[in-house]
Amino acid sequence: MDVDPHVRDIQRQYLDFLDDDSDQGIYHEKVKEMIRRGEYRLMVNLNDLRRKAGYATRAENLLRAANEEVLAFQNALTEFVSSVDTAYSKEFEQFYVGFEGSFGDKHVTPRSLSARHLGSLVCVEGIVTKASLVRPKVVRSVHFCPATKKSVQRTYTDLTSLEAYPSTSVYPTKDDDGNPLETEYGLSVYKDHQTVTIQEMPEKSPAGQLPRSVDIIMDDDLVDKCKPGDRVQISGTYRCLPSKKGSFTTGNFRTIMIANNVMTQSKESQPLLSADDVQKIRQFCRQRKYNVFDTLAKSLAPSIHGHEFIKKAVLCLLLGGVEKVLDNGSRLRGDINVLLIGDPSTAKSQMLRYVLRTAPRAITTTGRGTSGVGLTAAVTTDSETGDRRLEAGAMVLADRGVVCIDEFDKMSDIDRTAIHEVMEQGRVTISKAGIHAQLNARCSVLAAANPVYGRYDEYKNPMDNIGMQDSLISRFDLLFVVLDERDPEHDRSISEHVLRMHRYRTPGEQDGEVLQFEGDGDALTTFDLNKHDEEEETPIFEKHDNMLHGDKRRRDRFVSAKFMRKYIHVARVLKPVLTREASDLIATEYSKLRVQENTDNDRAKTQPVTARTLETMIRLATAHAKARMSKEILKVDAETAIELVNFAYFKKVLHKEKKGKAAAESEDEAEEETTEATEEAMEEEEQTADKSALSPPRRRKRAAYDPYDFDEGEQQVEPASKRRRGAAPPAAGASTAAAASPTAPAVKVSAERTTAFRSALNKAFHSTHSQNMQQAALCKNINEQVKKSGKDAYSDAECTLLLADMHEDNMVMVTDGEVFLI
Repeated sequence: MDVDPHVRDIQRQYLDFLDDDSDQGIYHEKVKEMIRRGEYRLMVNLNDLRRKAGYATRAENLLRAANEEVLAFQNALTEFVSSVDTAYSKEFEQFYVGFEGSFGDKHVTPRSLSARHLGSLVCVEGIVTKASLVRPKVVRSVHFCPATKKSVQRTYTDLTSLEAYPSTSVYPTKDDDGNPLETEYGLSVYKDHQTVTIQEMPEKSPAGQLPRSVDIIMDDDLVDKCKPGDRVQISGTYRCLPSKKGSFTTGNFRTIMIANNVMTQSKESQPLLSADDVQKIRQFCRQRKYNVFDTLAKSLAPSIHGHEFIKKAVLCLLLGGVEKVLDNGSRLRGDINVLLIGDPSTAKSQMLRYVLRTAPRAITTTGRGTSGVGLTAAVTTDSETGDRRLEAGAMVLADRGVVCIDEFDKMSDIDRTAIHEVMEQGRVTISKAGIHAQLNARCSVLAAANPVYGRYDEYKNPMDNIGMQDSLISRFDLLFVVLDERDPEHDRSISEHVLRMHRYRTPGEQDGEVLQFEGDGDALTTFDLNKHDEEEETPIFEKHDNMLHGDKRRRDRFVSAKFMRKYIHVARVLKPVLTREASDLIATEYSKLRVQENTDNDRAKTQPVTARTLETMIRLATAHAKARMSKEILKVDAETAIELVNFAYFKKVLHKEKKGKAAAESEDEAEEETTEATEEAMEEEEQTADKSALSPPRRRKRAAYDPYDFDEGEQQVEPASKRRRGAAPPAAGASTAAAASPTAPAVKVSAERTTAFRSALNKAFHSTHSQNMQQAALCKNINEQVKKSGKDAYSDAECTLLLADMHEDNMVMVTDGEVFLI
């Protein structure tokens, strides 16, 4: 096939761009990395094309006339791969190029796509609303003729290919002489094909107008890169397909986009944890000057006044218990479910909204607009093929997350029955339309509802006001009745709090500043411009603001939202173990609750005391232990769980011993002094950490510690004001070194092998594209690299010693057999 000299010249320029060994060697290394991972798509940054001398025109033409440029780029990539690894280039039919970076005016939404973008390389961002099934598309077919003993090969292209002229779609059954042909399916080549629909984001669509959408064609390795509900950025070529009706072509064309790169922008991404963040978490959970659990609970939704016990329950819901799967297949759920029921205007929906923003994965829905199959799963018919398919509901999409259901009482009893299995078993079982499947739905449920009569009737017991089945209520761990009580002092405090919220202004806001009706400016790039905000230092406490936090004399301290997310993310990983003391206390209290229910029948209670109540207390005690970053569930955890259960079931508050007025005043003064001393100690420790980070040789003398071992060294951080002048700090490193010395391997590793080990470790993390790996898998990967270079493999003792050294240098973090790359 003759190639146009102009196209050949473009291909030669792209080949020189990829072969950049004489420059920085970025893309030469990227191609080698692509070959190591077994992939066939190379990501190219448009900004790199613009920066390189003589390639600014190529970047401009790439955005304006994409078909010719992308085809030349892909041919250049195929030629370059064959020069690097000839055998690898023969394994794939085609190598692809994906684009990222700044697209300028070609960074569009489905609404702003117009005729002037046809044939251009564009980047579209929106929400995936529909994704078709993945089906194979034939690329090359091979046919054998038994009569002539010859093989016939045919290549297929269509309007979604980069080639200028699509081939015929007729599948050959006979050769030129009329002999029948047999298809050799094993020698034929197919590729995956999928169509998704992208809709513009609701916050970017004009007011009063319906959102618009565009169809995206995805082939090969791009299929199943996104699912319905994901926020994505997709780059590709925008083109039109002629629609032929009968013997003529109409003037209207169907427009599609052929994708070459898919980037998800899901909010479920986990927070980035630095070594400084882990140190702050250790420091925060070890403080004994204040109750860690109460401080975290108080910092939840600071704009909502009161609701002390509800905030504690929501914190337990975010932390969760420990899920256990027994040997016989039984599953003990660790998810905590909470129901808020009460009068209107008691901030129930606001609490749900805060959880929706704080939880790493949360889905919201309302009772009136939700059906049972919408919450669990539904069997639908594919409009293109007519096949039956399964679509996941809200609770399946929120697996390992939280489902917030508002107006829970507006749902019908039939729809509420559909979630019984999900709330206890953590799965959805479907047996309809010939489909038998089990879908995981291991999620916590936070629901808000109004009483049967709209407002709570004080002359009826709680069960009559709630008006729900006991089988459903017993599946909620905690049920809170929220009343709008008429108390002058309480109303005065609420009015002051609400007025302060309305008077609050964000820092930097000017007097009389014009309110922005439109959103902020759009970022015309595929990179996250807010990523550097996550990498900045995360403060533990928010700066006090009298409008937001109240009078400073109250000495209340609120944990910042960023630190709260990171703290919850780390705490959820822990798996505390029940101690004997806590078990006895929970068992004793459970028997008391059962006896109290049988004897005090006239006493008002919100839900029946069943065996699930026992599991509720275990889950709440586990969540409280997680908040303390403890590996054991102690008596104090069980007492907090019992306090929450008593309040939720019987509205009973367990009062602690009261102190005299003078003792209380002296305690407040002591608390103020210790808080100031603690702040000074935190600042001094941070400065010390910064100084020690600048002197690696000194840090090497300190013994290694596990940054995720939050129980290690439970000693209280001594305030700087109480330290004796000239006194040495406690020798924590010596104690940890002494404790670790029996298990430390008595081996020595040369400097050359240490350098090779660290280099192989970086390559192992780079090849897996992850920030954490199991230690055994990591050592196996490193030894495979070492064996290929003809050197001796590392023993388990050597790997452990070298990882410990890197741990001391803050290069990696090793915890529970898992290695995190810093």
